[in-house]
Amino acid sequence: MPETVRLAVAQPPAGLATWQDRMAWVRESLPRWAADDVDIALLPELFACGYHIGDAVTDRAEPTDGPSFRAMSAQARQSGIALHYGFAEVFGGRFYNASLCVGPDGTVLSHQRKLAIPPGFEQAHFTPGEGCNLFTFNGMRFATLICYDAEFPETARQVAGLGAQVILVPTALGAQWGWVAHTMIPCRAYENGVYLAYANSAGSQNGMDFLGASVIAAPGGQEVARAGAEPEVIYADLDAGQVRIAQANLPYLKDRLSLRLS
Repeated sequence: MPETVRLAVAQPPAGLATWQDRMAWVRESLPRWAADDVDIALLPELFACGYHIGDAVTDRAEPTDGPSFRAMSAQARQSGIALHYGFAEVFGGRFYNASLCVGPDGTVLSHQRKLAIPPGFEQAHFTPGEGCNLFTFNGMRFATLICYDAEFPETARQVAGLGAQVILVPTALGAQWGWVAHTMIPCRAYENGVYLAYANSAGSQNGMDFLGASVIAAPGGQEVARAGAEPEVIYADLDAGQVRIAQANLPYLKDRLSLRLS
């Protein structure tokens, strides 16, 4: 089984106004991604509904098998590309900031809910999720952390300890938080010896300015690809062998178990 994955990290315009606009942006992008031999594409946090939309986020929430899933599933099957996207989920009368990864056959590979809900409008609407889910794709092990989740060293360490070789992070990072995208996120890759892909939006939505600066960081912390402030798509070839090399050179995951902290 192959242990390589061609990844696209999409940084779409934040100001796409409607659900239809957002699904159309993906549909129009797929031929280019297919021409670039992409295996899986990562889209930002709450991509399906938009992030900075206030109370409308609950109006646009949907179940895991709702219209966004059906649209993404159809496009994944037609293109042969796995699609990982954020959406507002409603389940049992509660709302979650969630993500789904739909495989090339149109079925769900992964469902993750945001664990840490940051101050601001999210705390007024979303319930925290529980647990970290891993999935296998093209022989590599993936985990998802949603935006603020990745800013805690404990979460990345947890999924790396479970065997994740790639951490996918859909985010909605504001323009004032450049240090997070440029310094903290590559550090998370380095300190765990994993690939970390960070997908943000570009431009503005309802008065919120997004940083852009999406990045794919290698297991050694190097930036394989970095976006600017405008809408674009960045690419990288992920190799499980590079994860094994990094973790052998710096065995943090193993040696942490021998630390005597008390």
